Amino acid sequence: MVATLVRLRLLLLRNTLRRQTAQLVAVVIGAVYGAGILIAVVVGLFVLSVAPTSVIRTVVVLVGAVVVLGWTLLPLVATGIDETLEPARLAVYPIPLGQLMTGLFLGGVLGVPGAVTTVAALATAGSWLHLPGVAVVALGCGVLATATCVVASRAAATALTSLSSGRRFREARGLLVLVPLILAGPIILGVTDLVARVHSSIAGAVEIVSWTPIGAVWAIPSSVALGDPVGAVLRLLIALATLAALVLLWRWGLARVLVTQATSSSDRPRSRARVGVFGRVPATPAGAVAARSLTYWRRDPRYQRQLLLVPILPVLLGFYASIDHAPLLLALGPAAAFFLSVAIVSDLSYDGSAFTLHLAEGIRGRDDRAGRAAALLVFALPVVVLFTLGSTAFGRAFEDAPQVLGLALGVLGTGVGVASVASAVIILPVPAPGDNPFRARAGANLTGTLQMFVVWLVLAVLCLPEIALLVAADLIGGAVLGWIALVVGILLGAVALVVGVRVGGALLDRRAPELLVALNRAR
Repeated sequence: MVATLVRLRLLLLRNTLRRQTAQLVAVVIGAVYGAGILIAVVVGLFVLSVAPTSVIRTVVVLVGAVVVLGWTLLPLVATGIDETLEPARLAVYPIPLGQLMTGLFLGGVLGVPGAVTTVAALATAGSWLHLPGVAVVALGCGVLATATCVVASRAAATALTSLSSGRRFREARGLLVLVPLILAGPIILGVTDLVARVHSSIAGAVEIVSWTPIGAVWAIPSSVALGDPVGAVLRLLIALATLAALVLLWRWGLARVLVTQATSSSDRPRSRARVGVFGRVPATPAGAVAARSLTYWRRDPRYQRQLLLVPILPVLLGFYASIDHAPLLLALGPAAAFFLSVAIVSDLSYDGSAFTLHLAEGIRGRDDRAGRAAALLVFALPVVVLFTLGSTAFGRAFEDAPQVLGLALGVLGTGVGVASVASAVIILPVPAPGDNPFRARAGANLTGTLQMFVVWLVLAVLCLPEIALLVAADLIGGAVLGWIALVVGILLGAVALVVGVRVGGALLDRRAPELLVALNRAR
């Protein structure tokens, strides 16, 4: 049974790679990139053997603790991304619990993250080449550390399964976990500054971490090298106890998953449907599309994920502006306009099979494009204006407000026009309705990134007149040129919006059957 589960894991991986060429190319590129990083890590560990024992201990313990912590927290972000051998799907088969755990464990080790972690953990022995006995101890600790990482990840994922079966929990968890990832730059800089100030206390921090469940296994070889056998034995006991506790937690959670039927949100009673925003828009095809889009923007976590960066932009730009003492905060309005305007590029992709209703009802492409654009502008336009005027007021740069607002409005209008055309041509692989909003297939990220890069490039080129007027107004000065930049930005943005809606609508009318086929293929 264990061998069958392992073969199933490898078979699913092979079939995934054979489905689309883009997925295989993305995996190959990712493998080459990951192999390069892994080689650098392994070489670094071997080079570390010439460093003092205290330095080796500091690097291995701190980095190793971060690795274990990352494996433990990974299910908070990645649940739903890789559903290979998902326990809930195996519940209908009479697989003994022990064999199932063994198969899932080996499946985790054979995955790309598991293989990379295994190689890196075993390579820590290279840091002790000058002490062969310690190197042998490090090899055993590497195996124990890898097992701890994989079991911790499985235990955390299984323990969260009952909660993650609720859709709202998955949505809130994914969106909240993404916030620190977006703020990674300020967080890293802040931590780096803090470490620089308390450099003398690093040794104390390493000593504390070495007695914790996430760092004990990594500190055993250095304890032996420092002539502390008692400390090495005690840390080994901590590491073994940690692994045993994780196995028990995993076994308990897995037993619950296999006997508990998750209740989907579709099984719950629903209240009677309400008209909602449909009663507040014009009774036209474009109005109906706008109301539908606004409902999605308000309730669909896949749409909300695209807006997550917008409220964080003031924090990011304000932080970097405080470091460089540059007027970066003035870019808040144009940056928000840029990210908001291209958000509807994937609008049609999110529709999926629901796009069939547009074809069945005979909605004109122009009405479809106009409705989606109007829904975005309902909240994007006030946000862009507020961010622009607020940033200029905060920086006491009132004289720059007209040209900055002209650029922001130009970018917003032009971006919505470009996105209206692009979404009638590009179909992106996106999560299905109800799925984890961060779910992705192999190759989807690469394909989507390349296509979005083209959209960004076109938008940047079309906004060159507004950028040139902004630069000219700042260099030459004078209120007249600033107001000219404002008027030109509004006009060019409006023209680009109207042209984009018309061209995108014509493309949608002509390519509707092809788009429907592409949508069904991307599911």
